[in-house]
Amino acid sequence: MKRRDVLTAGFGLAGAGLAAPAVAQSAPALRWRLHSAFPRNLDALYGAAELFARIVGEASDGRFQVEVVPAAGGEPALLDAIGAGTVEIGYSAAYYEVGRDPTFALATAAPFGLNARQQNAWMVQGGALDLFNEIFARQRLYALPGGNTGTQMGGWFRREIKSVADLQGLRFRIAGLGAQVLAKLGVVPQSLAGPDLYAALESKSLDAAEWIGPYDDEKLGLNKVAPFYYYPGFWEGGAMLHFWFNAQKWSELPKSYKAIAQSAAAQVNTDLQAKYDARNPGALRRLVGGGAQLKPFPQDVMEAALKAANEIYAEISAKNPDFKRVYDSLKSFRNEEYLWFQVAEYTYDNFMIRARARG
Repeated sequence: MKRRDVLTAGFGLAGAGLAAPAVAQSAPALRWRLHSAFPRNLDALYGAAELFARIVGEASDGRFQVEVVPAAGGEPALLDAIGAGTVEIGYSAAYYEVGRDPTFALATAAPFGLNARQQNAWMVQGGALDLFNEIFARQRLYALPGGNTGTQMGGWFRREIKSVADLQGLRFRIAGLGAQVLAKLGVVPQSLAGPDLYAALESKSLDAAEWIGPYDDEKLGLNKVAPFYYYPGFWEGGAMLHFWFNAQKWSELPKSYKAIAQSAAAQVNTDLQAKYDARNPGALRRLVGGGAQLKPFPQDVMEAALKAANEIYAEISAKNPDFKRVYDSLKSFRNEEYLWFQVAEYTYDNFMIRARARG
């Protein structure tokens, strides 16, 4: 199928007197389910899956329909269901699967890894997607990038953090490799879903919790149960989401449907980052206006966490060849990216931030 056919199908030009798209003439009618790891009230994340489904349906002239199913508490088993073929597509963060293989975490975000633009560049142009899909294929999975949250916040704390010593015994909800890094500093990592964080902080079974950033944190009401809002979330400099497919079902899709799914995922990949960039500033203003105390992590916490992260990467690399191969790629790409960013991006942003402060 030609690219023009995909585009004309997506914009409904067939109804304007043109011939019906090839998709409508020859491709099979499919009804797939897309299970999201996120509930409806997190509209940016849940909406990403809805946007994907809408584009696929419209571009295929209704022949390829995708039903979106919201999270219902079974997120950790989502990729198992996709690999088994009981679910055709999922939308989730790979680092939820760090217990399956720590290499998965690198597909989302790594402590002191890449920012959002760099993560996308590494994935799309730096060869990372091919590396990951080679690894994912062993578990009957195929993935496409599906958006980024940008650098996340460090989370909500019921007490102030003045030094590394204040982390000792802290019960902190955190996911991915960040949990392992902070455990080295005395934190007691907890695994909870986003909708459960408010109650856990309110009941004091948690001392702190990180989720995403101002827009989603405000929706969860975390500012009402923990006053200190820390930044940056150094474990997620640019957290990437993915659309997950059963590998066999993906391989059996007609080429036209693959092209449509790839185009839909690419649009979501752009749209989600734009949503967070557009909505976070206003949410941050409201949170601070409502009493949230915005604070940077102390320098000794950042330095200790960086040291712990490098130790963990060395430990995992020594026993996991896949992780070493992917992390070496990430590290090399990061070094080159920051060589460039420090020349243009950082100097421009730094000037504009100072100019804004001067009014």
